[in-house]
Amino acid sequence: MSKHELISPKHKVIALVAHDNMKDELLEWVEHHREKLALHTLIGTGTTGKLVNDKTGLVVERLRSGPLGGDQQIGARIADGDVDVLLFFWDPLEPQPHDPDIKALLRIAVVWNIPVACNRATADFIMSSPFITNEYVRQVPSHER
Repeated sequence: MSKHELISPKHKVIALVAHDNMKDELLEWVEHHREKLALHTLIGTGTTGKLVNDKTGLVVERLRSGPLGGDQQIGARIADGDVDVLLFFWDPLEPQPHDPDIKALLRIAVVWNIPVACNRATADFIMSSPFITNEYVRQVPSHER
């Protein structure tokens, strides 16, 4: 597979996703990082996006809920080069009926070489990186068909 470079700008697009049992933890985390998150564009699956907006006042573009295609919408945006970071607080202890969509979202994030946090500690590391507020050049698959 041939590769080319894509620049993630200083102003990132950050996707927020959280399973039901992890929404409170994500909200707490967002509140802790509210100031830095406000510097970026936020998108989220339906319920998660609404909760973050309602509880923190941060503007979040809401897509569909995960089980209704929101995970796939975020995946499509990642493949189009329109998402720079994925913060997905998932619940590994609860079975999810849309597990294939979750797996596909995580797979596409890896293919398109974006930072992915699946827990609070990794999300903290991403937010503390100097790359979160600076340009970052990443290798991505070529757009050749």
